[in-house]
Amino acid sequence: MRVTRGLPVAWDAPAALTVGNFDGVHAGHQAMLARLKHAAAERNLATGVLTFEPHPREFFAPDQAPVRLTSLREKIELVAACGIDRLHVCRFNYAFAQTAAQDFIERILVRGFNLRWLLVGDDFRFGARRAGDVVMLKQAARSLGFEVEAIASVTRGGERVSSTAVRTALQAGDLTQAARLLNRPYSISGRVVRGDGVGRKLGFPTANVQMKHNRPPLTGIFAVEVAAQAVGTGERLLRGAASLGVRPTVVQGGRPVLEVHLFDFDGGLYGRHLRVDFLHKLRDEEKYADLATLKRQIALDVENAKTFFHRQDAKSAKGKQASEKG
Repeated sequence: MRVTRGLPVAWDAPAALTVGNFDGVHAGHQAMLARLKHAAAERNLATGVLTFEPHPREFFAPDQAPVRLTSLREKIELVAACGIDRLHVCRFNYAFAQTAAQDFIERILVRGFNLRWLLVGDDFRFGARRAGDVVMLKQAARSLGFEVEAIASVTRGGERVSSTAVRTALQAGDLTQAARLLNRPYSISGRVVRGDGVGRKLGFPTANVQMKHNRPPLTGIFAVEVAAQAVGTGERLLRGAASLGVRPTVVQGGRPVLEVHLFDFDGGLYGRHLRVDFLHKLRDEEKYADLATLKRQIALDVENAKTFFHRQDAKSAKGKQASEKG
């Protein structure tokens, strides 16, 4: 997938385009991207996604903006995995926020992206003061030579799939529901950096994953799987227990840190880029009286995480046997 930034300047191929923030690239977003690909194939068009950085709500009211589900890099990787040809990251600043709705259609969408077909959500708003909507797009499409389609929201179990719904599930520690809304486990990815060595001193060495999330959407202790890109062998999945929080027993007023203790692993990970998949929440983060108490709790967390995986393996084996008998 080709990634471009700034203001678009006449894409070299006619495009089928969709526009949005795509935070989390959840099941609703995936449905949009699948529809985009299908329509583009029918019309022999390139597929394109227009997204914004920062999120408009972060620009207008940073203290009130929702926590991000994905960093920009994670968003790019997830969109690329959906098979999109091009993604354009538009800088959302004061000048862009002042763009009139009609100017956004003519200058940015039509001329900038060589637009032939546009897909948006049925509640899509755009332009200064959010003056533009689907009705305006359809009116402009007739005179400017492109098609518009509005897609309805995707639901799961009667609930609208949205970034807000994913955040709510994560905050509640309901990783099963979050995975249902995302079509995958929720994950955070980043490079392994050197920590303060406390985990190693306690007998549980950890990989410290550098996060772009200043306010992660979940905290606590988790059973996780870690995807590590192994040179020449592709992706390798490792199991472990992770702590995501401010480590109140070790430091005061710390920023959130993601630390992962991998089971039966003693290789080097510094500098490697990892993806941490959160599968099950074991407990909330707590402050303990001393490091000895913390060490005992970590040992219990590791055992509880292993028990979770043993149960998952047993359930999977039972399901496989039933399938073979059927």
